[in-house]
Amino acid sequence: MRRYSVLVAIAALACAGPADDESGAAQVEAPPPPREAGPRVAIARTGPGELPPAIVGQGGDLHGTNVLYVPGDPGTVGYLAVPAGEGPFPALVIIHEWNGLVDRVRQVADDFAAEGYVTLAADLYGGQVGSSPQENIQMMQAALADMPTVVTNLNAAVAHLKARSDVTGRIGAMGWCFGGGIALSFGLDGVHHEATAIFYGALLDDPQTLARMDHDVYGTFARLDGRPSPDQVAAFETALRAAGIENDLHIYDDVNHGFWLRIDEDPGVRAGPALDAWVRLKAYLDRTLGD
Repeated sequence: MRRYSVLVAIAALACAGPADDESGAAQVEAPPPPREAGPRVAIARTGPGELPPAIVGQGGDLHGTNVLYVPGDPGTVGYLAVPAGEGPFPALVIIHEWNGLVDRVRQVADDFAAEGYVTLAADLYGGQVGSSPQENIQMMQAALADMPTVVTNLNAAVAHLKARSDVTGRIGAMGWCFGGGIALSFGLDGVHHEATAIFYGALLDDPQTLARMDHDVYGTFARLDGRPSPDQVAAFETALRAAGIENDLHIYDDVNHGFWLRIDEDPGVRAGPALDAWVRLKAYLDRTLGD
């Protein structure tokens, strides 16, 4: 039986930020029936000095559609954002934080569609979203206790995207906190894809394990974070180099855990580092997923 690479240690992470607009007890959302055809997101790529709207709190109305992407599983409903035009486009699977698939993550999917990526926001919690750290930890621990199902879920997300005629076949995975650690594990244990982008997720420092990665890795981290700490990031970078894996990792000073997805909580401190991380991310995705 396969041992999965990022194990229950991720459960010790405490992702920063509230559960967005969700309130009350953990619940299962009831989205409208998924549709194969849906609205398109107008391509409007960010220019120099511009950040995507969602992460600065200006995401607005959603422009994608709900989609069933795991065969035989009607309880797992992802969110698909598709750029306007015929394509074909590269694609992304984005992985939510510890509190589940909430609207800010859906808005980020729209933003990536505006950049020209068919983007599927995966749901690893079967529609549940949390409203407290205790609920978030419970849901995260349940997912981590069943990593084969998590990887199967993300494998299905990749297959769903590859089956689309408007996708080039080049696909990346990225996530934040819990989702960052899952993105790393998926890069090692999931079906082949071309990119892994990690935002302050659980890391590994074993070169032999990391040698299973078959593509470059992107990572953005925070100096004031302990989850992972700067020392853990340094050990991860050393192990990647020992494994021969090209990488673009950076630790940003003066910011803490969760800074990139919620710049609006402290824009004076977070906007500068977040912009640099965004420029790096766009260059990484263009390099790994472009023609």
